[in-house]
Amino acid sequence: MRKFKLVVLYLLLLLAIAATGLSAAAWYWVQHPVAMDNQRVDYVVEPGSRPRTIAQLMNKSGIHINETGFVALARLSGRDTLLKAGAYEAIQGDTPRILLERMANGDMTQAQITLVEGWTYQRIRQALRDAPQVRQTLPTETDTALLQKLGASESSPEGLFYPDTYIFVPGTTDFDILRRAYHAQQQLLEAVWAERDPLLPLKTPYEALILASIVEKETGHVSDRDRVAGVFVNRLRLGMPLQTDPTVIYGMGAAYQGKIRKKDLTTDTPWNTYTRGGLPPTPIASAGRAALLAALHPETHKFLYFVSRGDGTSEFSANLPDHNRAVSKFILKRSN
Repeated sequence: MRKFKLVVLYLLLLLAIAATGLSAAAWYWVQHPVAMDNQRVDYVVEPGSRPRTIAQLMNKSGIHINETGFVALARLSGRDTLLKAGAYEAIQGDTPRILLERMANGDMTQAQITLVEGWTYQRIRQALRDAPQVRQTLPTETDTALLQKLGASESSPEGLFYPDTYIFVPGTTDFDILRRAYHAQQQLLEAVWAERDPLLPLKTPYEALILASIVEKETGHVSDRDRVAGVFVNRLRLGMPLQTDPTVIYGMGAAYQGKIRKKDLTTDTPWNTYTRGGLPPTPIASAGRAALLAALHPETHKFLYFVSRGDGTSEFSANLPDHNRAVSKFILKRSN
């Protein structure tokens, strides 16, 4: 009997030692940096991913973590149901515990893209295509289909996307970014339209957006923006053609090669404001907040003409003789 008790005690001691060893090994594994193929490794956790699936994904990405150990750590810590979908970055020195906590806390990596004032819709689409962290879903989508998905009533996507810097999680779709930019533009337009000068010759917020896009493209200097808007508003009130080159360039499309000829000014397109009166049918670019505010709160003056001085600023004139003299001074002499 005594011998049997000694054997049992010995076995219990061995189990205790083994348990202690396993605990120590487990603690070491949890706190020890995982092996990685590179200094930094990016990976994306898809919605609905379970701990084992995530561990497999990390291994495929170059983060060499024990799958069984990761699953056990997630379950024992209660974080297995807290892991959030998104883009993450593992850094050399990260432990299994750090990796798990980062995903449970949703500490995702971020990227950004800037849509610039004055960019056309096609330039915006190109920027999205060129961004490696944007997931492409619209290569074959028509403009009409895109507008329908956005719930837009306009017939053209031009000018509908607010130019700004957008922070996003890598893997975000091109449509998601466009949707954010569209709603930002709609919200801004609604807000500034409600505070507009009530005597403006503009009937709808969309007309304000069109005028703002022209102001955006015509303004070379910030201080001239309100005055340039005032020139176009004065012309609209008098029924004068706007006669603005950026609209002609937009209407030329791919035919524009960096220079406008006299023939281009007389070739009719829906956007040629030399051959057609009033505003063009759509914006010609993305207008920023400052251009929208200028269009809706233009400077009050009697100017009907302006010409570039060549330094980014403009010379303004109230009548054609003064304008011709300004053209002679700032354009003709500069070209001689």
